[in-house]
Amino acid sequence: MSATKPMRADALRNREKVLEAARAAFATEGQDAQMPDIAKRAGVGVGTVYRHFPTKEALVEALVRDHFSRIADIAEAVAAAEGEPWDRLVMLAEICGERCASDRGLAAAVAGSREMLGVIAGQESRLRAATTRLLDDGRAAGQVRADATVEDVSMLMCSLANIADMENSRPDFSWRRYLEVAFDGMRAR
Repeated sequence: MSATKPMRADALRNREKVLEAARAAFATEGQDAQMPDIAKRAGVGVGTVYRHFPTKEALVEALVRDHFSRIADIAEAVAAAEGEPWDRLVMLAEICGERCASDRGLAAAVAGSREMLGVIAGQESRLRAATTRLLDDGRAAGQVRADATVEDVSMLMCSLANIADMENSRPDFSWRRYLEVAFDGMRAR
């Protein structure tokens, strides 16, 4: 079995430029973003984009993986932070909502992320652990209803992504209002 060669420094820089350009392209153009446009934004040739990401789907998977990794980092920090458990749980949901609302392409990809469970498996387990801690802390403080589950929060986050994506074309939709209503149902009475 041969070991994978480490990526050259210039190749690694180009990969990061492509990812950053793809984030920007998907944020403004959604799923309509095209690989040649991403290459132009990154200041690299289209061949460089395809060398790192042979398909648009592979690029989207990399962005979703990166998104979930960052959210898992945030969730772990929020779970470990000081403060009221309820406030920390709401803060995490608001951060996720903000990220989806500011990035149409990410919102669409996250909304469909159940199809990418294999891609995000490691980050999902980290998210579940952090969310479990937040829910357990909330229940112990009498702030979260006893039957609230990680799946409830996970479905809420997927719904936020859908609503944030729809909000771009339907101003009467508000992910913040949805979050407020949904979380009201999770609060202990």
